[in-house]
Amino acid sequence: MLLSVLKEWRAMPAGGPSLPWLLLGLSVLALGGQMSRAQTVAPRDQKVGTPAAPVVISLQEALKRAQANEPNFAASLANARIAGLDKSIARAGLLPAVTYHNQALYTQPGGQGQGIGANTFKFIGNNAVHEYASQAMVNEDIGLGQIAAVRRADAAAAVASAELEIARRGLVAAVVGIYYGLSSADRKRGIAEQAADEAAAFVKLTSQREQAREAAHADTIKAQLQQQQRERELEDAKLNADKARLELGVLLFADPRTPYTINISAAPAALTSREEVNQLAAKNNAELRSALATLNMSSADVLAARGAYLPGLAINYTYGIDAPQFAVNGPDRVNNVGYSASVTVDLPVWDWLATEHKVKQSVIARNAAKTALSATQRRVIAQLDEAYAEAQTARTQLASLDTSVATAAESLRLTKLRYTGGEATVLEVVDAQAAYVSAQNAREDGRVRYQTALAQLQTLTGTM
Repeated sequence: MLLSVLKEWRAMPAGGPSLPWLLLGLSVLALGGQMSRAQTVAPRDQKVGTPAAPVVISLQEALKRAQANEPNFAASLANARIAGLDKSIARAGLLPAVTYHNQALYTQPGGQGQGIGANTFKFIGNNAVHEYASQAMVNEDIGLGQIAAVRRADAAAAVASAELEIARRGLVAAVVGIYYGLSSADRKRGIAEQAADEAAAFVKLTSQREQAREAAHADTIKAQLQQQQRERELEDAKLNADKARLELGVLLFADPRTPYTINISAAPAALTSREEVNQLAAKNNAELRSALATLNMSSADVLAARGAYLPGLAINYTYGIDAPQFAVNGPDRVNNVGYSASVTVDLPVWDWLATEHKVKQSVIARNAAKTALSATQRRVIAQLDEAYAEAQTARTQLASLDTSVATAAESLRLTKLRYTGGEATVLEVVDAQAAYVSAQNAREDGRVRYQTALAQLQTLTGTM
């Protein structure tokens, strides 16, 4: 097409419309260049479009990503940072505040106002018709309330920090459960695939025995029913695995459909001794820290309420000008710059028992915080004992579950041999297949149980 256009353009007479044909030829040349570049780049685009390998996510990586994406943990982190800033603000309240004050004031002159001679003005509270103030002020309030506010802010920051740790540990427990739940779902899908293959092979075996007139048609029907059941179980296992993968993907990626794999050690972790668990729990329990910090915060409220019984002291120092002229020197070389200082003491006399009632309120709240601390101590002891017993029992049962799987596999093998030799019924084979599948699923549930109990114990002791 390009060659034909060029030939027609060259064949045009000298006086013909050469400009449109010239523009058309240039457009065709540009289009041809784009097509040639597209053909050159095509193989490179094919390489870029190859799907990348799935991301391998370890448990620690999953915890790190979940902390960055989970909204409740983000809210707890924000509260802890805000409480830290509140502590800094409360401490700043103990220090003098410095301001630079500027004001221009005009008062109606003349009439029967105040002043001397022509410099009369209406309002007695003002000093002149024109008044200018430009002053640096240092103010300091001293009282028990400011000290109590610092203590309360420190306790509130400790509460927020403990609550952040509690939120982190709760997130860890949730991620661990989902992570190992996904591993169990993947393994159960493999078990279901193996069971479906086993059922299909048994259907083939019963059909062959029926054709050889060594088994009844009822055996084939029973085997076919078992195969259909295993196929339905396989579909459910695939669905559960996909749901578990999406549930964990919500915490890990911006798009939960991102392909990834998990990496779990085949050998389960060892269980820590009880003495070490008790020592770690006594040092690193976030719930106890939160309850104790809440009690300290209530005690600071009591101190602040009782501080209203005491006098309040305020100190002010002012340096600058307050004169009829906005200048350092006024008329007749009068220096307008000066300073003043004041000390104010306010003595509380009567407030209709409001302070007394506030003290009673804070004491009631402190008593409730003491009760909550005692209950938290008892609950932590019980949770620690329960978590350790759960982990110990689950750890002990792992070997028994492995033995059950091996026994069920051997029972299935022997039952099939007996059925092939005509010594067992089809029901015995079906029961052996079901027992083998149940033993495998129970082993996967036992692994998840131990990993979850171990993670809960580690979160209680602060080691995860």
